[in-house]
Amino acid sequence: MKKVLYLIPFMIIVALMVSNAAAQVERRDRGILVEPKNEFMDSVKKTADQFIKKEEPKKKVLRMDFKGISHPASPDEFTKYWHNKPVSQAISGMCWCFSATSFYESEIYRLTHREIKLSELYTVYWEYVEKARRFVQERGNSVFGEGSEANALPRIWKTYGIVPADAYSGKQPGQVFHDHRKMFTEMNDYLNSVKSSNTWNEDGAIATIKSIMNHYIGEPPRSIAIEGKQMTPKEYFEKVVKLNMDDYTEFLSLMDKPYYQMVEYEVGDNWWHSKEYYNVPLDDFMAGLKKAVRTGYTVCIGGDVSEPGIDGHEGVAMVPSFDIPSQYIDENAREFRFTNGTTGDDHGIHLVGYTEQNGKDWYLIKDSGSGSRNNSHPGYYFYHEDFVKLKMLGFMVHKDAVRDVIKMTRQ
Repeated sequence: MKKVLYLIPFMIIVALMVSNAAAQVERRDRGILVEPKNEFMDSVKKTADQFIKKEEPKKKVLRMDFKGISHPASPDEFTKYWHNKPVSQAISGMCWCFSATSFYESEIYRLTHREIKLSELYTVYWEYVEKARRFVQERGNSVFGEGSEANALPRIWKTYGIVPADAYSGKQPGQVFHDHRKMFTEMNDYLNSVKSSNTWNEDGAIATIKSIMNHYIGEPPRSIAIEGKQMTPKEYFEKVVKLNMDDYTEFLSLMDKPYYQMVEYEVGDNWWHSKEYYNVPLDDFMAGLKKAVRTGYTVCIGGDVSEPGIDGHEGVAMVPSFDIPSQYIDENAREFRFTNGTTGDDHGIHLVGYTEQNGKDWYLIKDSGSGSRNNSHPGYYFYHEDFVKLKMLGFMVHKDAVRDVIKMTRQ
């Protein structure tokens, strides 16, 4: 019995030792990555912003009411010519390049039945380089903007070549849509600083412009692999694309220039002052366009799209009678709107098909702009011929489609 009594204190001591040993084991905490949240402060900020914010009434704009208006309902109603599917230019001023690139892709197919998708951004990159070069050479007396003209592509491709779309997208990894806001602002601010400081170093300016673009849209490739062979962009243009860029021409119809002559298109997007535009009367302009479309050609066109008769949700462009009745649309009405600024060189598009309703043409328009993606046929508009006649300022087409009009033009 005494032995048992002696063992009890010993067992208590051992138990206490074990307990202390367990208590001295080092605690190892783990960390986790979480998104910091402060829901209460979020609600405070939201309430405060609502209190100090002045609510601006949403401004309404006049639009044509399309209820009861007969117009095509689907691209399937049109006689269509081959073209690559519509691509979005997103937040950028690249319509001129998207429309003209699409046009030349259709030309490659028309002439050779080869389906090729070309890079728009490759052309845009080198066009910015040339804009910056002229800006410096002209001591700032040259337009540096996002826009250009369809006939910029022959000039760029002859000099720099072109590459397939998958060789140069102009997007960063993971980037879904183009967004040139920061890039253009940075380039424009830089060139304005060059102008204000009077530091006209052409090589330095171009190097800086390239550096800005390389950061945002990447450096264009110097060579590409085509069927296991390396080619320069110029070799790809000459050996694969194989278009004769001298086979294409542009038409205008403006009363302030002499008819049947080559003239300059005096808009900001024609920043290099090209004088390679045939100016013809409106009847010849429309006849040439109609003949081209009906004989298998697509057409690259451009003009004004800020009108009450164009609606992205409807996917239609018409001239409302409250603007001007159809029978009064002539070269005077057209010139009146151009000279007072209500018709401008806003947007470039690709005409890829036609149909006829009630004696009037409708044109299937492939459009890279955002408005065309809000309807039941995303990427397309249906343009009534009156809208083209009144608001589209110029078009580019293969010369073979308009030989009879060209014969009337004096060099």
